[in-house]
Amino acid sequence: MSLSKQLYMIIAFIFFIIFSGNFLISVNNMKDYLEIEASTKAQDTATSIGMSLRPLINDKEDPEIQSIIRAISNSGFYKEVRLEDADFIISDKKLIEASTDLSDSNWTIDKVSVDSKFGFIEKVESDQSISEQLLKLENEQDEIDLSEMADSVKYRYIPSEFYKKGGNITFNFTASKNGQKIDTFANITLNKVLFKESRDIKFDYVPQWFIKLIPIDLEEKFSEISNGWNTAAIIYVSPNPGEAYAKLFEQARNSIIYAVIAFIISMLLLLVFVQFILRPLKKIEKLAKNIAKGNFDVIEPLPWTIEIKNVSIAMNDMSRKIEAMINKLTNNLANLSKKLSEDELTGLNSKQPLETDIKQMFIKKETGYIFDIKIDNLSKYVKTHTNEEVDNYIIKFANLLKDLSTNTKAYRIFGSEFLLVINGCNYDGAKEIANKLKKRFNDLSAELNIDEVAHVGGTPFNELGTLTEMRQAANEAYEKAKLIGPNEIFIRDSNDLSRDMNAWRELITEIIDNSHFEVDFINDTYTLDNLDKDIIMQEAFTNAKDKENNPIPIGSFVSIAEKYEKIVDFDKAVISKIIGFIQINNIKHDICINLSLDSISNNHFIMWLEKEIIKNRDISSKLVFSLSAYSVAKDMTLFKDFCDFVHSCGSKVIIKRFESKFVPTENLKEFNLDYIRLARDYTTNMHKDRSKKEFVESINELGSLLNIKVCAEAVKEEKDLETVKNIKLFAISK
Repeated sequence: MSLSKQLYMIIAFIFFIIFSGNFLISVNNMKDYLEIEASTKAQDTATSIGMSLRPLINDKEDPEIQSIIRAISNSGFYKEVRLEDADFIISDKKLIEASTDLSDSNWTIDKVSVDSKFGFIEKVESDQSISEQLLKLENEQDEIDLSEMADSVKYRYIPSEFYKKGGNITFNFTASKNGQKIDTFANITLNKVLFKESRDIKFDYVPQWFIKLIPIDLEEKFSEISNGWNTAAIIYVSPNPGEAYAKLFEQARNSIIYAVIAFIISMLLLLVFVQFILRPLKKIEKLAKNIAKGNFDVIEPLPWTIEIKNVSIAMNDMSRKIEAMINKLTNNLANLSKKLSEDELTGLNSKQPLETDIKQMFIKKETGYIFDIKIDNLSKYVKTHTNEEVDNYIIKFANLLKDLSTNTKAYRIFGSEFLLVINGCNYDGAKEIANKLKKRFNDLSAELNIDEVAHVGGTPFNELGTLTEMRQAANEAYEKAKLIGPNEIFIRDSNDLSRDMNAWRELITEIIDNSHFEVDFINDTYTLDNLDKDIIMQEAFTNAKDKENNPIPIGSFVSIAEKYEKIVDFDKAVISKIIGFIQINNIKHDICINLSLDSISNNHFIMWLEKEIIKNRDISSKLVFSLSAYSVAKDMTLFKDFCDFVHSCGSKVIIKRFESKFVPTENLKEFNLDYIRLARDYTTNMHKDRSKKEFVESINELGSLLNIKVCAEAVKEEKDLETVKNIKLFAISK
C-alpha cells in the first residue's frame, strides 16, 4: 500500500474518531437539553393549568375545566393532559339522588358509611365552620355575624388501596324526613380521572431506527389544585417526545451533513497537500529505480522538508558513488579486456578474439580472405640469438603485418604462427595484399641476412564452413606456398568451395519447412552452491543432418537460413518445439533459446512470439531468450527494445559468449539483463592468468550492482573451477 493511501486512511480514521466523539457528545448534550426543556415546559404548563383551574375546582364537573384542558392539549406540545381527583367529595344531595328508595330531595341524611373493603367516609366541615372556630380562638365572636350559608352536607370518601382509582362504591346511610327514617344505600361510580385529553405521538420525518437508537425519556409533570385547605385535584402533563425527536434528528442530520462536507473538503485539500509533500518521495522512488537500472541521476532541486531533504541528499550521494564505482569497474574491464585480447609482445590481436571476429563476419554475411602465416625456422633462430634479439625479430615481423590495408586484422596465434583476416576483398585484392607481404618479407630477409622469413597461404572466407575448416584450408595453401620457394605465397580461388549454394538452399529450406531437425539440450547450468544437484537452466541446441545423414554445423545452417530469409521460420519452429517440450515434461528449470538478429528485428516474429508467450503464460518465466555478444553488438538499440519486450511478457534474456569488446560494459545497465554467460576463453586457464581473474571479478561485481546473474561456460579444469567458486559467480554450465 502506498504511503499516500496510508496517510489518507490514517487521517480519515482520525477524522472519524474526532467526529464520532464530537457527534456523540453533541447529540447526547442536545438530548439532555431537550429532555430538560420539555420537562420544564411541562411543569410550567401543569402549574399554569392548576392556577387556571383553581377557581373552578369546587365543581369538578364544570365544562369550563374541560375546555381549558382541551385548549392546552390542542397545542400539540403534550402527549397527554390529565386531571385526576385527589379528594373524593360526595354531597348529601348526590347520595339522595343516587338512592332508589328516596323520591325527592327533601330528605336529610346522617350516619353515612361504606363497607370496609371500599375504605371509609368522613364528614367534611365547611370553611365557614372552620373560620368560626378560628375566630372564637381569637375572642372575636362578638364581632362576627355569620349566617349558615351551606345548604348541603358533604362527605369525603377515602378509598381503600384497591379502590384508589375509583370504582362503583356502595354508600349506606339513614335518611329522615318529617320524623320518618329509612335505612337505604346509593351506588355511585367514582373516577380517579376526571378528564383526560391525549394526542398521538407524531414523528413526521424522523425514522424509526433513529427513535430506537436514541431513546428520549420525558417524565410526566404534575401540579396540585387546592380547594381551601385541601388538595382537590392534580393536573398531570406528559410532554410529547415527537417535537424533541424532530429537533434532535435535525441537529444530528445537520451535524452529519456538515461533517461530510468538511471531510470532503479536507480530503481534497489533503490530496493536494499530500501530493505536494510526496512529490519528492516519488522522485526518490524514481531515482532508486533508475539506479537499479543503471541510470545514476540525482534529485535537483532538493525538497524543502528537512527529513525528505536529508534522504534525497543521501540518495544523491549513493547514486554518485555507485556511478563512480561502475565507471571504475567499466574502465578496469575495458583495460583488462584490451589486455586479454592483445598479444603482449607484438601488440597484435591474440587468439581469443579470432573466433568471435569470424562469427561476426558470419552474421554480417561478409566476404574476404584468411591468410595463414608462419615464421620459418624460428626455433633455429632462437638457438643462435639472445632472448632480446628473438623478441625484436618477432616484433619486426609483426609490424610487417600491420598497415597492409584498412580492412586487414592480424592475430598472433602462438609462437611463430600468425593469422591475417581481410574483410570485403576478392581474389585480386587478396593477391595484391599477399604480394605486398612477400615484398616486406624479402626486405626483412635482406636486413637480417636470413634466407627466408615466412610463407603465406590464403583461402576465401567460406560462409558455409567453420573457422577450423577455413584454417585447415589456409594451412593447405601455406604448405603449397612452402613448395614454391622462400617467402612465397599461395592464394586459393573461391572456386575451391566444396558445397554448391543451390543445393544448400534446397536442403535448408526442406529441413525448416518440414521441421526435420531435433532439439537437444546442452550446457546444463548449476549454481556454484549446488553443483550437480538442481539444474537451473539448459540451452536448446538444434541438430540437423544433410542427405548423407551427416550433422550440419549449426553456424553454417544459420548462415544459409539467414542468407535465404528462412531464419525467422526456423526460430519459430524451434520455439514451438521447446514450448511443447516444457509443457509435456513439466520442466521446472529455465530453457535458453537462441535467436538470430534477423528474427528479433522482424515485427511479425515479435507479434507471433507475444501471442505464444501469452498463450502459455504459465511457463513464460521459464523461457530465456539468448543472443550472442557479437549479435548484440550489431544493433544494440534493437536488442534493448527486445529486452524490454521480453520482460513485459514475463520472460528473461541472456547474452551468451559475452565479451566486452562487443558489448561495452557501460551498455549493460541499459539492457536490464537477467543473465550473461562469459565466453569460455575468460575462464580457461584463469588460475594462471591474473588478468582473466581480475576481469571476471570485475564483471561479477558489476553484475551484482546491476542485478545481473553472471555465469561461466564449460569450466573444465579443477583449479579454474575453484577460482570461479572463490569469485562467487552465480552459476556454471557443463
